[in-house]
Amino acid sequence: MEAFESRQEYVGFWARCGASFIDSILIIVFTFPMLHTIYGSKYWSSDQFIIGLPDFIISWVLPIVVTVLFWIYKSATPGKMVIKARILDAATGNVPTIKQSIIRYFGYFISMLPFGLGFFWVAWDKKKQAWHDKLAGTVVIRPVNRGVETVKFSVK
Repeated sequence: MEAFESRQEYVGFWARCGASFIDSILIIVFTFPMLHTIYGSKYWSSDQFIIGLPDFIISWVLPIVVTVLFWIYKSATPGKMVIKARILDAATGNVPTIKQSIIRYFGYFISMLPFGLGFFWVAWDKKKQAWHDKLAGTVVIRPVNRGVETVKFSVK
């Protein structure tokens, strides 16, 4: 485990923002055409939060399911894969469990309060954990970039 730990770093705020941006674009690329196909242009001018069951499934359920499945099977979303980051159980260094992945996803809503403070927490935390990581017991790591100061990943 020591050799593994010395080659990993916790992923910081800006890298995680970049990964989230990539993931958000991918979700938009897949969901917007489906919503437009079903509802047409009236979807974009509607004042309703959720127009119907297809909207709920495409806009809410599908992103949850896809994200959690990526965490379970790849330990990362596509955005995190681009930056070579992985989500791991903070205690064991293993792939997060299904339960951890679900807690982590719904923890995003807690991280949004107040004013996204739980996401910004990554900038100050020793292990670069957002509130949703702390709730789920996860960390986000990637291979060490030589020449850049890093924090070693360690399981305690």
